[in-house]
Amino acid sequence: MDVPFELHVALRYLLAKRKQAFISLVSFISMLGVGVGVMAVVVALAMMTGLQLELQDRIVGSNPHIYVWNTDGIVDYRAEAEKLRQVPRVAGAAPAILGQGLVSASRETVPIQIKGIDPVLEQQVTDIRKGMLSGSLDAVTGTGGDAPDGILLGKDLATKLGVEVGDAVSVLTPQGTLSPMGMIPRARRLRVAGIFSLRLFEFDSTYGYVSIEVAKRLLDKDQVDLVQLRVDDIWAAPEVAKTIPLRLGKQYLTEDWQAMNGTLFSALWLEKIAVSLAIGLIVMVAALNIVASLILLVMDKNRDIAILKTMGASVKSVTVIFMMQGLIIGLVGTTAGAVLGVSLSRVLDRFQLIRMPADVYQVSYLPFTVVPLDILLVVSMAVLICFLATIYPSRQAARLDPAQALRYE
Repeated sequence: MDVPFELHVALRYLLAKRKQAFISLVSFISMLGVGVGVMAVVVALAMMTGLQLELQDRIVGSNPHIYVWNTDGIVDYRAEAEKLRQVPRVAGAAPAILGQGLVSASRETVPIQIKGIDPVLEQQVTDIRKGMLSGSLDAVTGTGGDAPDGILLGKDLATKLGVEVGDAVSVLTPQGTLSPMGMIPRARRLRVAGIFSLRLFEFDSTYGYVSIEVAKRLLDKDQVDLVQLRVDDIWAAPEVAKTIPLRLGKQYLTEDWQAMNGTLFSALWLEKIAVSLAIGLIVMVAALNIVASLILLVMDKNRDIAILKTMGASVKSVTVIFMMQGLIIGLVGTTAGAVLGVSLSRVLDRFQLIRMPADVYQVSYLPFTVVPLDILLVVSMAVLICFLATIYPSRQAARLDPAQALRYE
């Protein structure tokens, strides 16, 4: 196979010879610098993308996509849910009552977020049924008679209380009995009907689910607070939320999952950009190494360049020779760095090697997700930077005067 003249000379210059070992070493270090820089950027992007997607998946799995309030009140939640289910792109609707209290078992007393649900409808808007570790979602409605009503506890909350399915807990809420001394909080005894994990520390450590009727008694409410919705596409949630008041009336107030978690995802996106830019400076430093190695090579090859010109090599050919040499360094370094970065990211994610405190970051390990578009962007930018680094040394080589170079040879 015929190799172009410029590529042949560029490859020859990259191959180490005894008297050119220093130049080849500098070229190898430049290649290594590009590879390390690209690998670092790929791993950093995979880390930030993985964390963002993992949090997003857990948030939309444990929360509904849209919350809907009716300022006129929700007397019949089944009729209200059916009406909202008719809105385009709405896939499920379920009522909810929200409140706070204290839950006690043995000698432990901890705060609890109480959520009243309809177990049949709740599974339409959250992943609660998939998240059941023990017990049953349907058991939250109770068995009737004198048996205590049921409650579903998050995994970490149950561990903190030291309870299992079938054990009894006491739930204390601010709504109680009015007495001459004022409002006295009232405790209610409940049976642990199930333990769940929604893979989000906030829910697993603080939430308890009870039936709608039990929540009304606990929190002294005569109707549900809101209706939760799930849509067929999470990214369509903001648009669907805007259409509900337009279709059903101004008495409907909505809030979607993006608005509720906008600060978190904005911070993650900003951190992803900042980390990428900071680590991307490594590639810039590697590009400066390419400039240095090519300048050294031009100084070392003055005589060769002069001979090439006297033999008829054009200015363009000399420029292309040194540009190709820089591009080869950049391409090899970039390819090796991208392959190592993708491989390292997959190993770190598969074996969950980087552990984190779940109470701070909501996840117990650092996930890594490699997005092809990110890899393409990193590789393209790295090759472009390496190409730009070849321009100055290549132009200097092309401008070399053969007569001056050969005067003292």
